[in-house]
Amino acid sequence: MTQPATESTGFDTDPQTVGLYETIHKRRDVRAQFTGGPIDPDVLDRILKAAHAAPSVGLSQPWDFIVVRDLEIKESFYAHVQEERKAFSDSLSKPDAERFAGIKIDGVLDATLSIVVTYDPTRGSPNVLGRYSIADAGLYSVCLAIENLWLATTVEGMGMGWVSFYREQFLSKLLQIPETIRPVAWLCIGPVTHLETVPDLERHGWRERTPLNDVLHYETWGNRALHEKG
Repeated sequence: MTQPATESTGFDTDPQTVGLYETIHKRRDVRAQFTGGPIDPDVLDRILKAAHAAPSVGLSQPWDFIVVRDLEIKESFYAHVQEERKAFSDSLSKPDAERFAGIKIDGVLDATLSIVVTYDPTRGSPNVLGRYSIADAGLYSVCLAIENLWLATTVEGMGMGWVSFYREQFLSKLLQIPETIRPVAWLCIGPVTHLETVPDLERHGWRERTPLNDVLHYETWGNRALHEKG
């Protein structure tokens, strides 16, 4: 279980600092807790502005946001997601397939709305400052916008779930996205009954959270010892 922000950070006097860390640790990838309740237009505006305020390589802001409320579109996408789910399940061993059967993978039809975030690699071209050596820096920028959206959604008392069981070509055709634009994420958003204290995949025994020390290195890869300089 995640430790309270006041214990894990040591900041127990500044409400804004505590609130930030609490939001980070409270955030969950939501599947089953959506109520379908309304989202205040001002709230939607705030979370989208938070996403749009994300840092981006060369200030290219290579993202676009498609707000999806149409039931027919959501039903078409949901059916596609279930096909991809079955294909993945068929690739698993019997024990893993049985475990996977109990895991809900999306809230497409349950969430109030969805937001599809896209990446435009031509935004700011031909000279995107900071992308000369790392072509994927633009894609990383889009992921930062998604994280901003996730944290903003959480602090507004709502939930967000990232759906990843789909083919990009299908989604592009469904939403009439131009060929030069890449769909990065279908995000289900809306009010929830609650946010789980433990992530779904941990609760279902699919994966366990890795301790920080297992992924922490100092100076060079594989050096686990911290040598503090006097």
